[in-house]
Amino acid sequence: MSDIVAERSGNILRIQFNRPDKKNAMTSSMYVAMAEFLEDAAKDDQIHVALWHAAGDSFCAGNDLEDFMKNPPASGESPQSRLMHALINFEKPLVAAVQGAAIGGGTTMLAHCDFVYAGESAKFQLPFVNLALVPEFGSSCLLPLRFGYMSAAELILLGQPFGALRAAELGLVTSVVPDQKLLATATETASTLAEKPAGAVQACKRLMKAAFRDQLEQAVKLENQVFAERVRSDEAKEAFRAFFAKRKPAYHPQ
Repeated sequence: MSDIVAERSGNILRIQFNRPDKKNAMTSSMYVAMAEFLEDAAKDDQIHVALWHAAGDSFCAGNDLEDFMKNPPASGESPQSRLMHALINFEKPLVAAVQGAAIGGGTTMLAHCDFVYAGESAKFQLPFVNLALVPEFGSSCLLPLRFGYMSAAELILLGQPFGALRAAELGLVTSVVPDQKLLATATETASTLAEKPAGAVQACKRLMKAAFRDQLEQAVKLENQVFAERVRSDEAKEAFRAFFAKRKPAYHPQ
């Protein structure tokens, strides 16, 4: 069974992360598969909306660190950058249903969605700085735009977890619903969107994003460059050694 599966239901493309035993942690092949689904859906006039959800008790625990260390992203083209551009260029509505852990990229990817429903169990975190890294997926641009600088700094610089209610308060999620109603709620919104005039919906989305699109693309380019530098830094090497050894990192004074 694939780690990501997709099926069309009427005018809705349902995309499911399907690696529940690993809390749907992302591998390089998963980034590519997700990008391909979005790229194909963007060109398919029969698909009006994409519904994104996950199997198991977690939405996405971020990168699979073992796979990540074997395939660290470079500053140019990478599986991660391909998905970033697929999300930026996806003009159809994207609806997400989030339960359990949404860590790292599992949080930052959500900033590209038009509707995000969080189950009461959802827990978010941007732990990049804890691994001596920087945020990605354009979040250094999108989160300050959405939350304001101070709130974005709290989440990015401290790297602490926060719950579904805090995510709703910030505007990361549309609303919080009971876990047992999560997928039904997201599906209802996707179905409503699928019945709207598709051309008008896409035009509305393009207009809303036009004001910051250039800024977002520049942020992604800069993030990819800095991330590639940071992941190869001495600080990051020590952070990952400490993570796998389950100990506190010992950083040398600068």
